[in-house]
Amino acid sequence: MYLKKIDGPRAVTLPDGTVMTRADLPDASTRRWVASRKAAVVRGVQYGLLPRSSALRLYGLSDDEFSEWEKAVSEHGEAALKATALQKYRQP
Repeated sequence: MYLKKIDGPRAVTLPDGTVMTRADLPDASTRRWVASRKAAVVRGVQYGLLPRSSALRLYGLSDDEFSEWEKAVSEHGEAALKATALQKYRQP
């Protein structure tokens, strides 16, 4: 079995005891961002699976967009990342 050489850990243990690996992250060519994929990227960065700069480059995200995802998850959980819930969780 061949393992590609990468910087950083291959897997991290989340606070709930589950293990998150790089295979759990969305594909780099992702164009349809559902809440679960956004949350996976945020968790990967928060728990050290990949650096923030790498995530921004890999997924073609702006710093502001990723900051909004982090803020939504920290304040309201994964449900706040749903496109249909924008008015419910965000203030004008």
